[in-house]
Amino acid sequence: MDDISNEFTIIDEGTDEGADDSEDAHSASSFNVSSLRQPTRKKTDIRKTTRTCLEELHGALLHHQWTKAAEFMQNYIQVLEDPSSQQKMHSSQRVWRMGAEILRHHPDATVEDLNSFYDRMKHLHMSNYLKVSLEHAFYLISKDKIEDAKRQLSLAESWRYGKFSASQEKIAKLIQAYHGLLDFSIWITKRNQLVENGSHDFADTASNQEMHTYFRQASSKFHEVIKQPGVWDPFVLCFVKLLEFYDDYNGAVQVLNNYAYNDGFPANPNAHIYLYKFLKKNNADMKKLVKVLRVLHILVPSHKLMFKLCSLLDGLDKTKYQQESLKILFDLLDYSDWKNNLKVWKRLKKKISLLIKFHLLKNCFPICDVTVVRNVEVRSEGALRSDDEFVVFEEHFDSEGTVDTGPRPVDD
Repeated sequence: MDDISNEFTIIDEGTDEGADDSEDAHSASSFNVSSLRQPTRKKTDIRKTTRTCLEELHGALLHHQWTKAAEFMQNYIQVLEDPSSQQKMHSSQRVWRMGAEILRHHPDATVEDLNSFYDRMKHLHMSNYLKVSLEHAFYLISKDKIEDAKRQLSLAESWRYGKFSASQEKIAKLIQAYHGLLDFSIWITKRNQLVENGSHDFADTASNQEMHTYFRQASSKFHEVIKQPGVWDPFVLCFVKLLEFYDDYNGAVQVLNNYAYNDGFPANPNAHIYLYKFLKKNNADMKKLVKVLRVLHILVPSHKLMFKLCSLLDGLDKTKYQQESLKILFDLLDYSDWKNNLKVWKRLKKKISLLIKFHLLKNCFPICDVTVVRNVEVRSEGALRSDDEFVVFEEHFDSEGTVDTGPRPVDD
């Protein structure tokens, strides 16, 4: 509630009097354009009604009274006539965010109403142009108007107004990224259409040439975007799919390697998961898989792929790998979720039995005496005798084992 209240705070409060009842109520579609063209009212009249109008608008939004909110917005939108530049900047932010919310929910609002409103908001305060353009594109995508959304993003990409601030640079990168994502979406659609029509020859047809055009456009944008340090998970995956389709295995590995190991990028467990899955799918050498999962172990020692890492290390069949595998199992058991996983305890018992057989267990605990080693053996055996006490292990990751993160650039 405090955050919502802050959004409605007025810098220049004025007099707290009732709103002008003589003002006619207009439909939701009129406040976005026609109300901005109404004759200028006196400055004192604006300040008299602003505070009360905003409070009423606040209440209407909180109670989802969209028609009533649209009526109050018609009055509040006149604060944009205030000559104070600071007041105008903050007021334009409110009008943009509240107006868009009202029009998205108003029963009589149309797509054309939102388009007109967003176009007006883009030029209301130039510092918001890119943000409004990105939101406008998202709205059009939600209405399945992909070409219209692409057009808006193209306009935003080519827009310039003085020197970009650091914030505007980040938004510009997001616009480029989502523009590439729309090109990728169209490429997928055209590829699927060719397959559905029974055409598996992607070499010479006119449709393939069009599809390849979208491939080049999307690839070019993705290539530029992921040079910027940040979290670009969905765009990296789409880029890899494009490269895979055209059999550019080395290019895909290079993209994933750079995303995972570039020191300028923030630590991102998903980057290593994507690299591991791609290498595994393409039958990469076991040692390469181990190398990737070792880094993941440093970042997320409780990840479910650590169990797979133990299996890979066991397959390498060297004493040092057996010891490393044992350490990873103990690391897993430090976490409460894994303590109730029967598979871990079974593997631990098998591992200890194997190390005892070859007289290697004490080498794994060089600073421990025989009593401590024996205690480890007894505890693992005791845990296995209590199978009924174990519960099914519930993953805290999605089906791919990745963490849900939104795309975002980071500061250099």
